[in-house]
This record gives sequence, structure tokens and C-alpha cells, in this order.
Amino acid sequence: MITIIQAIILGVIEGITEFLPVSSTGHLYLANAFIHLQEPDAFINLFMVVIQLGAIMAVVVLYFHKLNPFAPSKTLAARRATWVLWGKVVVAMLPSLIVGPLVNDFMDAHLTTWPVITTTLIVYGVLFIVIENWNSHRRPTATDLTRLPLKMAFAIGVLQLLSLVPGTSRSGATILGAMLLGTSRFVAAEFSFFLAIPTMFGASCLKVLKFVLHGNQLTTSEAAVLGIGVFVSFVVAYLAIKFLMRFIQHHDFKIFGWYRIVLGLVVLAYFGAQQLL
Repeated sequence: MITIIQAIILGVIEGITEFLPVSSTGHLYLANAFIHLQEPDAFINLFMVVIQLGAIMAVVVLYFHKLNPFAPSKTLAARRATWVLWGKVVVAMLPSLIVGPLVNDFMDAHLTTWPVITTTLIVYGVLFIVIENWNSHRRPTATDLTRLPLKMAFAIGVLQLLSLVPGTSRSGATILGAMLLGTSRFVAAEFSFFLAIPTMFGASCLKVLKFVLHGNQLTTSEAAVLGIGVFVSFVVAYLAIKFLMRFIQHHDFKIFGWYRIVLGLVVLAYFGAQQLL
């Protein structure tokens, strides 16, 4: 029962933070200092990644019609536009598909540390504030996904590679990158959501494959814990996405920048104090 409650808490954290540009890794890393799943390390590493599948499904459910090229209610032109959108998503995911598997183990082994997470939280928090201030003096060139050039989509995918460094935030890197390249906040957020589907699904499949190849098997209790975490992250991510899209209609991302800076200082204070004591 204790493990199930912990899985629910972690699912809530994942659901809230996966699509808000505040770093789900940073939050889960901090939460893990207080919430220790009573499971083997191999399962915990699997859980922290595969729990993202719930968040992916939230995007699929919310945007099913927009992303479905076979929807009978769509005109031929609308179906063609949907295929073009998927083409942009595929192009944008290519950098992660190529580079991700090569560096994933190194990142997990050497960079998932509180100094790295603290640094990325604060640095990208500052960048959100700086870029929002800079954007206040210029107009976006891509105010609709249909106006997002293929080259810009690929460039966003390249910038998504920054999220391989723990604490950066996948949504944070793609949203910041898209806005820097000239998209509106709305386009940046939506494209980040859509790009998450193949990227996070691929990362989850890779983690499961490594789990199995290392001779591990899910027990019944582990499968239940994982299923609960995924379900909770789905429900919470669904609500978080709806909140974000309403929020950015009238606000910018600077509040998330300030939040990241405060969280980074909290992580620094907590783990720094542990090192001194």
C-alpha cells in the first residue's frame, strides 16, 4: 500500500511537470529524496521513464482529431495538412532518434546529479525570462502549425537534444527553441506536445528493452505499481495540458522561468546542506 501511494504521488508529479516547462526530472529527483519506492533500482529506473506513457496518452486523447489524418469529418485538404504536420513531427524527432540512444546511458550514469539539475533548472529559468523579454519587441513568424517551415521543425528537434541533460525539461527545450526561432507561444507549446509522442514513446521502449536485456522481469506487484503511475500521470497530464493552453492565451512563460529558478535554489539548498552535514 505504501508503494502504491508513492506511485500515485510520483504519477501526479510527472503529470503536472511533463508538459509544463519546469523539468519533470528535476521534480522527480527532488521527490525521490523523500519518496523511496521499495523496489529494485532497475525497476525504479524503468518506472521513472515509462511513467511518461500516461502523459503521452493525454496528448493523444486531447488532440486525437487534430492528429488523426483518417478522421471522416476532415476534408481532403485537412487530411493532407494533417499528414504534413506528422511529417514535420517525424523530421523534428530525427535528431533525438539518432543521438539519444548513443548518449542516454552516459547521461543517466554521469549527469543525473543535483549539481547538474540545479544548474539547468536555474539557467533555463533565466533563459525563459530573457527570451520572453526579447520576444516582446518582435512578432512571431509562425503563428499557426501550417506556417511552421520544415527547416524550423528540424531546428526545434535539434534544440530538443538539450533536454538529454537532466533538469533541462524536454518541453522547456522545445518551447524555448521554437520561440527563439520565431514561433508564437501557442505553436511552440502545441508542437512540443506533438513532438513528445514519438520522442517519449521511443524513450520508454528503449528503457523497457534495456530492462529486459539485462535479465529483469516485472513482478505482479511491480506491474501494478507501474500501471497505477501511468494512469495517474495520464489524468493529471490531461488537466495540466488544458491548463497550460488556457494560461498562455493571456500570459507569457516568465512565471515558469521564475519558478525554475526558485526550484533550482531549493534543490541547491537541500542537497548542498546534505553535503555539508
